[in-house]
Amino acid sequence: MNRARLPIAVLLVLTLQYSAFQDVRIRGVHPDALLLFAIAVAIVAGSESGAVVGFGVGLLADLFVQTPLGLSALTFALVAFAVGALQATLIRSSWWITPVTAFVASAAGIVLFVVLGAVLGQTQLLDADVPAIVAVVAVGNAVLALPAVRLASWAMAGLEPDRSYAR
Repeated sequence: MNRARLPIAVLLVLTLQYSAFQDVRIRGVHPDALLLFAIAVAIVAGSESGAVVGFGVGLLADLFVQTPLGLSALTFALVAFAVGALQATLIRSSWWITPVTAFVASAAGIVLFVVLGAVLGQTQLLDADVPAIVAVVAVGNAVLALPAVRLASWAMAGLEPDRSYAR
């Protein structure tokens, strides 16, 4: 079991988010790699792991935005948990299910972030550009979904708890 893989993957995604993706913008918006990684972990490892990783990468994201600490963490954890719970009921026989899941979950994540932020008094998040932000993040994350799932598979390899004692 290689426990160093997950921190390495998170560091890679964090670096991509705040360096490479800063220059890849459509209408001033770029994909959200940290949200996508939480979604990818949920697809690969399930709802509990997705929520834990989502909360962790969300806290990292909160360090770079001017919203209340924990807003991204809560949003990412909720989205990843929902994705993991829904993925458990889906048959993943087609390759296109992963990008569609990333598209829908990313759109839902941005909307949830805005709604929770508005509830917490962050009215500046209620902007006329929200639909464009949702569209760009959702499409960008859908395009990057397959590599993100591969990275999440690599990062989570061997981290699932051994449940053999329960037999």
